[in-house]
Amino acid sequence: MVAFMSWSDADQPECSRHDVSDRVALSIAARTHDIGAFTVGRVLPSPQRRMVGPFIFFDHLGPARIEPGAGLDVRPHPHINLATITYLFAGEIHHRDSLGVHKAIQPGAINLMIAGRGIVHSERSGPEFRTRGGDIHGIQLWIALPRAFEEVPPAFHHHPAADFPEQSLGDGGARGRVLMGAAYGRRAPVRALSPIFYVDAQLAAGQRLQLPDAYEERAVYVVEGAVRVGETRLDARRMFVFEPGCTVTLEGEADARLMLLGGAPLDGPRYIWWNFVSSSEERIERAKQDWREGRFPKVPGDEDEFIPLPER
Repeated sequence: MVAFMSWSDADQPECSRHDVSDRVALSIAARTHDIGAFTVGRVLPSPQRRMVGPFIFFDHLGPARIEPGAGLDVRPHPHINLATITYLFAGEIHHRDSLGVHKAIQPGAINLMIAGRGIVHSERSGPEFRTRGGDIHGIQLWIALPRAFEEVPPAFHHHPAADFPEQSLGDGGARGRVLMGAAYGRRAPVRALSPIFYVDAQLAAGQRLQLPDAYEERAVYVVEGAVRVGETRLDARRMFVFEPGCTVTLEGEADARLMLLGGAPLDGPRYIWWNFVSSSEERIERAKQDWREGRFPKVPGDEDEFIPLPER
């Protein structure tokens, strides 16, 4: 019998305390996970917290150095009922999918892949990158889709770095880019299927930044550096989830790069098994059988390999 994981974090208590430090409800450390070419820091899902808004998966890729002759090779694999977001600080990844899309992503750009009723994709280093080697560093997320959009036709959207101009974030000196949803007076061009925000923020020591307060569920992941909320220090490679309804102000302790994320709770719990996310256990069982029996479409240009369905 396969065990599914199901969760909904919509029942978190509202902020009712006056101690600023208490506004940090939870700290989650990135856990090391080997994907072959390098390791990633996996933050969500965690036994401590399964989702923040619609965000159900959070990987910190690298930072790592890939030597000449080596490369990233994530073979074709399927997804359903979710969307993936890829954002790089350094390096390059070639995306191919069963829609026939082949697109390389560079730093500052966004790749949004909406799996909907089903898609297959691979992620590999391109030939030039393999020859010369180089650094790889970025963030990859999964977003669970609202039930009304779980079975939409699959789609892929690429947004170049120029779509995300750097701007002031509030009046405390912080700067950054709004990557998805709406925050700090800007709405990102990336398609969003539920209320959401996703921001790449940079604070120098002493600068301040207030989190958007229009969203019920909010978190900060510290990519590098350190910040404080009151007397609580927020260190690198950790995610900090905040109490709903609180005003949260971050202050740079050392030059820091942060990913701010959150949104509205989803419309009910979600199940996750391997690369499949859905509001329905039966739908995941059907996707497993479809992958096992080869009913998902192939990836043009990457038809010869695939990741087998795991036994557990």
